Amino acid sequence: MIWVFGLFVALPLLEIALFIKVGGLIGLLPTLALIIGIAIFGTWLVRSQGTAAWLEMQRALAEGRDPSAPLADGAAIFAAGILMMVPGFFTDLVGLILLIPAVRGRAVRALASRVRLSTPPRRAPYGTDDAGTIDGTYTEVRGDPSLPPSGWSRH
Repeated sequence: MIWVFGLFVALPLLEIALFIKVGGLIGLLPTLALIIGIAIFGTWLVRSQGTAAWLEMQRALAEGRDPSAPLADGAAIFAAGILMMVPGFFTDLVGLILLIPAVRGRAVRALASRVRLSTPPRRAPYGTDDAGTIDGTYTEVRGDPSLPPSGWSRH
C-alpha cells in the first residue's frame, strides 16, 4: 500500500518537472496548446477504439463467444482515456501508449495472468427437487374489509 502513496507523490512531481522542462523549451502557450491538443486527440482515439471494442463485445455475445477479451480491451481503453484526461505529459504518454493495440493486448495479458478467478459452487436450478428444497406451509390472512385495497392483496 505504500507504493500507492509513493505514486501519488511521485506522479505530480514528475508532471510538474515535465511542465517546467517543456515550458522552458517551447514556452507557456505552446506547452498549454500541446497538452490540450494531446487531450483532444486522445479523446478522439479513445472514442473510436472504444466503439470498436464495444461492437466486438456485442458481436462476441451475439455469437455466444466469451466476451471477456473485448471487455478487457474496452477497460484498457477506458483507463487510457482517464490517463489522457489527467493533465500532464507523462500520463498522456502512458495513455497514448496504452491505445496502441499491440501494447494494450500485452498489458491485458500481463494483468490477466495475475488475476485468479473462482466460480461459486453450482446450485440446482430454481424449482427442482433436490436436497436443498425447503418445505413450508402458509396461512392466508384476510385484511380489514373496511380499509381500501393496498395493491398487494387480491380483491
